[in-house]
Amino acid sequence: MIKYVDLSGKPFHFIGIGGIGMSALAYILAKRKLPTYGSDLKSSHITRRLEAIGAHIFWRQEAKNLELFKQTTEEQDLSVLNNSNLNLSPTAPCINIGEVTTKKHNVRLENNEGISQLPQVVCSTAINTTNSEYKAAVELGCPIFHRSDLLAALIQDYQSIAVAGTHGKTTTSSLIGFMLLEAGLDPTIVIGGEVDAWGGNARLGKSPYLVAEADESDGSLVKLLAHIGVVTNIELDHPDHYDSLDQVVEIFQVFKKNCQTLVGCIDCFTVREKLQPTISYSMNFESDAHYKVDCVDYQSNITLARVWEQGQILGQLELGLLGKHNLSNALAAVAVGRLLGLEFSAIASGIAKFEGAHRRFEYRGECNGIVFIDDYAHHPSEINATLAAAHLQTNQELSPKPHISTKNLPLKTQKNSLLIQRVVAIFQPHRYSRAQAFISEFAQSFNDADMVIVTNIYSAGESSDGQINGQQLAEAISNYHRQVYYRSSLDSVSKFLHQVLRPGDMAIFLSAGNLNQIIPELMKYYQQPHYQVLSSDIA
Repeated sequence: MIKYVDLSGKPFHFIGIGGIGMSALAYILAKRKLPTYGSDLKSSHITRRLEAIGAHIFWRQEAKNLELFKQTTEEQDLSVLNNSNLNLSPTAPCINIGEVTTKKHNVRLENNEGISQLPQVVCSTAINTTNSEYKAAVELGCPIFHRSDLLAALIQDYQSIAVAGTHGKTTTSSLIGFMLLEAGLDPTIVIGGEVDAWGGNARLGKSPYLVAEADESDGSLVKLLAHIGVVTNIELDHPDHYDSLDQVVEIFQVFKKNCQTLVGCIDCFTVREKLQPTISYSMNFESDAHYKVDCVDYQSNITLARVWEQGQILGQLELGLLGKHNLSNALAAVAVGRLLGLEFSAIASGIAKFEGAHRRFEYRGECNGIVFIDDYAHHPSEINATLAAAHLQTNQELSPKPHISTKNLPLKTQKNSLLIQRVVAIFQPHRYSRAQAFISEFAQSFNDADMVIVTNIYSAGESSDGQINGQQLAEAISNYHRQVYYRSSLDSVSKFLHQVLRPGDMAIFLSAGNLNQIIPELMKYYQQPHYQVLSSDIA
């Protein structure tokens, strides 16, 4: 049952406002001029973006954060910080106002308008009941919502497109959002990744349309009632929450019932047999899908295909994202665009200009002939797809197309072509439960890499039971791959890469954790004009 979220003007307080999912929701609220507060442990470009549009952020997760609301509720005549002058910058000196600890920056004591009632408190699954700030919210009697409750309320407030699926959600929802934006439909967008086109993970539009990424990881997908639902695929990806694929399917079946129209990829057996989508799409031209492609040309820097709609040719599609999986994502966008009445020319134009989301085969730079790619892949299927796309670019001499950005076309530089000879995969496993459940699948996911470096498991808050570690995963991969190396820490990974990377390499960092933190240091090292490969005996 969906909880009632009040979007009429009551304040919101996010515990953990800087998370990728939480911050997108907070951004929409703040842009809608709703009083928006939150807490986090450190400043980031995401929290700075929220502050710039009026969100007020505490830099500790503690009970005192809620005292501001408690005071102004109990003492209506108390002069408190004026909302418009409350600056909680982490670099400013601390002062005490009653029981409230905050940060001082041109502070004035004025009226308490805007914070005179208890906030609606928003949490993610990462916040547990022992969190002191959460406990304070309960004690105060604040309405408490999971972030999915707020997303559900926003989805019902618009004519919404909710994009779900085990893989491809961020790219597909971003593609659809960008396509609608380019077509002049001015959508509101809430996604789990950052896109340069709208400067982050969310944008507020003026039209009735909302595009949202819908997450199945914790079962909250069942709360969403969308006009159009999209399901890209269904696999077991979160063994920490689900015991079996059947449980995942049940969640998606409820999602289907809650959507007025379901668009689904029938290349996925589970989607085809268990969901039987209203509108289907497929990469298999022999299928009976409503939307499919032929004349597919996977080039080294673009993908071309001819699109069919129920037996009729729609036209040529050009995509700057590489790989079969991304063409499938683009086909989902075509289906949604047509459902909304867009001409194919407008759809194709938007898709051709789309540059991708951050951490989805994201080009981070090229240094001395070595290309650095950051990718969020953390499931065996995602790793397979990402490395297959990378393999398309090996032994190809490339130069940029004038109408396509170089952001997600990593083999091209502004001035020169670049020949990629070797794909080096650097993998940080994500969660002990996933590594344990899919060790056999992970072992066979790196065939399109020439070299594999594995580091220790990023726990994502899980506790290790001692049954699996990064070295065991590396050993399993080595049964299918001749060049696999294990390095236990990020520092040792970085030092090893100093030894083995060479001109012509594409280094792909595969992780949903913090592996990408070492990319800047590596790029700095390889920018040095006289760096040396230290160990020539490693092929």
